[in-house]
Amino acid sequence: MTNWHKHNPTFEYEELEPRILQHSAWVGHRHFCYDFIRLHEPNLAVELGTHWGASFFSMCQAVKDAALPTSCYAVDTWVGDAHSGQYGNEVYEQVSTIASTLYPNFSHLLRTTFDDARSQFANGSIDLLHIDGFHQYEAVKHDYESWLPKLAPHGVVWFHDISIHAYGFGVWKLWQELKEEHPHLQFEHSGGLGILFPKGINQHYHALEQHWLEHKQAYQT
Repeated sequence: MTNWHKHNPTFEYEELEPRILQHSAWVGHRHFCYDFIRLHEPNLAVELGTHWGASFFSMCQAVKDAALPTSCYAVDTWVGDAHSGQYGNEVYEQVSTIASTLYPNFSHLLRTTFDDARSQFANGSIDLLHIDGFHQYEAVKHDYESWLPKLAPHGVVWFHDISIHAYGFGVWKLWQELKEEHPHLQFEHSGGLGILFPKGINQHYHALEQHWLEHKQAYQT
């Protein structure tokens, strides 16, 4: 069994663009994200909903530091929605600059809707799927169900904001349904992060579960 290791990375994107952290509710999960990528070494990671890129670039930093053969895709229209608010082209331009400057060759931005992007990925190809788009219950359920065929055997799905019960968010409701059916782990801080294994556990699950029991608190500080 592969052992979990807690790294102490330097997130280069933070130095290049401090606003990434200022605008993100995902900040509290980035060290876990980094360690997760280093352990799992996914071939393909896809994120649905990127905004300023705190989660996406945390993945990319792990890929870069470990020289992994991972391809990372960020799917977003970069115009905003009713939950994130509407914003101009500046966000996309800055995200694009960071991706090309710090993480070239393996980071890819798809400026399109989630539905339109699905056809670009083969069924069973995605090792890590991060869902963080429009947080209404019907929307996130649609994202999960429509993208599930793209998930690889033993692939992992992340859901952000599973702890938020206000603002019209419904991720918590879908999470309650899914975790009754599948192996899972979760954080409650920084909006909450759910880690779901809908097609069965992979070879790293037990290492992750053991680490969860021993060191979960370390990622919440």
